[in-house]
Amino acid sequence: MALSPALEQGEELSGACVASQVGLFRGRQVAIGVTPARLLVQPVSRKFEPAGEAISLPPARIVAARAEGAGGGWPQLGAAIMDGAAVTLKLRTAEGGKLKLMMMKGVGPLARAGGGEDQRQGVEALAQWFATRAISTAL
Repeated sequence: MALSPALEQGEELSGACVASQVGLFRGRQVAIGVTPARLLVQPVSRKFEPAGEAISLPPARIVAARAEGAGGGWPQLGAAIMDGAAVTLKLRTAEGGKLKLMMMKGVGPLARAGGGEDQRQGVEALAQWFATRAISTAL
């Protein structure tokens, strides 16, 4: 698994999902790992092998986060992530970095094409991670 090398000894994944990281003039596929203590954003190749350094995001490094494209108008980030078939998650780090992650949720008529059950479980773990943390939604 692409996230295994980024895990610390004894650290376990609560869930994992695949997203597209979008930036100015480029995009790439990443695996998002959810652990109790942090999120991992690992660039991956087409064969889902690590393709660069993972970004470690404990809650203290995430200054703001917002989910868009959910369409539900939810006041909580965790609930917004779970609404709809796809979501864009925007994160701002304490160092001033920004991440824009677009992911399918593995639900609805295109569930299988969107990653299916594994993707759905990973997105649920991501939503739960945000639901239990006080992170600003003001980007």
